[in-house]
Amino acid sequence: MKTFRHWFGSLYRVWRREFSLVLRDEGVLIFFLLLPTVYPLVYTLIYNPEVVHDLPVVIVDDCHTQRSRQLAQMADATSAIKIVGYATDINEARVCMDQKGCYSIMHIPTDYDLNINREKQSKVQFYCDMSLLIRYRAFLAALTDLSLASDTEIQQQIINTDSSPVANQAVILGNPAEGFASFIIPGLLILIIQQSLVLGITMLGGGAYERRRANNGIDPMAVKAPVVATILGKSLCYFTIYIPLIVYMLHFVPIIFDLPRVGSMSQWLPMVVPFTFAAIFMGMTLQPLVRQRETSMIVVVFTSLLFLFLSGITWPRYAMGWLWLAVGDIIPSTWAVNAFTRINSDGATLQQNMWPLIALWILCAIYLTTAIILHKKDWGLKKFR
Repeated sequence: MKTFRHWFGSLYRVWRREFSLVLRDEGVLIFFLLLPTVYPLVYTLIYNPEVVHDLPVVIVDDCHTQRSRQLAQMADATSAIKIVGYATDINEARVCMDQKGCYSIMHIPTDYDLNINREKQSKVQFYCDMSLLIRYRAFLAALTDLSLASDTEIQQQIINTDSSPVANQAVILGNPAEGFASFIIPGLLILIIQQSLVLGITMLGGGAYERRRANNGIDPMAVKAPVVATILGKSLCYFTIYIPLIVYMLHFVPIIFDLPRVGSMSQWLPMVVPFTFAAIFMGMTLQPLVRQRETSMIVVVFTSLLFLFLSGITWPRYAMGWLWLAVGDIIPSTWAVNAFTRINSDGATLQQNMWPLIALWILCAIYLTTAIILHKKDWGLKKFR
């Protein structure tokens, strides 16, 4: 019982000392408090409004019929397209696009109405500026709706009926607004939690190494405690700090910006717990790589884009090679992003995400083991080498 009390007493002293170190370190406070608080707001504000509207389009109408004018009016009625003028030919329209007077050109050919009357397929060319993919996506969605609507109307005219031969209705799941923020922000919030944790933890490790270097291998701020108690005490400190931040980021930020939030906190919170500890232990595993406080920025910021790619947000994981899949599997955010998105945006239950949950607990155990091994070898109160 004495050994038992001593071990838990050491864990408490480590937890309390780590709190003191965090509160005294301005750089760590920026990563632990300011970054998780401000970044979600900044990122979401950048991507709001989520969908672009009234993109300027120039019409080149070589048909000059009632049906071609009706097609232009239907295009202007979509939310993404705004007809800003008519050009006499393609060259005039290209000059307007070069001068940024429009972002696309719709060319209605001479035989557009004639082919429809002959019940042949008629083609309309649409030239689009691809410099910003969000504009292209808006144009593509608008043209798809326009094509379906015009085809339906033409078929009704041909068969002389008021009913549509084929009824079309789109029901958008997970992202009803079809917006970029609703698509990327839920996953990005998970990545912010992981990266801010690893940044702060590695910076604390760099500070400890600098103190050892200045004091002949002794860290005057360290607590004499078993290695396991030291690792767990520090991790509990970080987890305590992040509990309110996680609730703020994953629950209140989606409410503030009206992002998808189908799943309840009771469903995603059991998944976030192992994810947070896995990210903490991963940061403590990376601490031996950091010999200076500033090195943490290089170690972690370098990986941010890679982790975003591996999570499957920007590119589907099923399309990745086995090597990238293996690398992504050892990153906690990969599993957490997929599980949280399914729960929060698609309404999946925790039971339907059991494999990501199990994978996070496995990563938690692996990184805890590696952190203990590395700290036993190079850290603690050993003589500075």
